[in-house]
Amino acid sequence: MQLTTKGRYAVTAMLDLASNHDEKPTTLDIISQRQNISLSYLEQLFAKLRRAELVKSVRGPGGGYLLNLLPKDITLTQIIEAVDENIDLRRCKGTTGCQNGRQCISHRLWCEVSDQIRGFLSSKTLQMVIDSHNEK
Repeated sequence: MQLTTKGRYAVTAMLDLASNHDEKPTTLDIISQRQNISLSYLEQLFAKLRRAELVKSVRGPGGGYLLNLLPKDITLTQIIEAVDENIDLRRCKGTTGCQNGRQCISHRLWCEVSDQIRGFLSSKTLQMVIDSHNEK
């Protein structure tokens, strides 16, 4: 797994949207300014998040984005996978022929690590991350 800026920025933007929602849509321009993420990059990410039905867009004056689900119902895995990030450390992506047609010696290790990471990210919701941040 290589969590790139795409996955990190998507999670950050969704956390911003979840923690600043007050039933009014939030523009990507506002998220861009608050999180120092390029507006054009956010537009690409939110197109994917919308296709995954994690957010919905509101057009017109006062428009922007809203979460399509409650923050307690959106896991970090859903966000990361929505923007096409891969949560898998195996170079072979699960095939058994990772080394010259045979399974490599570390295949099972990376399977277990990938499962642990996926389990951890699947167990964390936006609400949990926000609550943890607010406990300071």
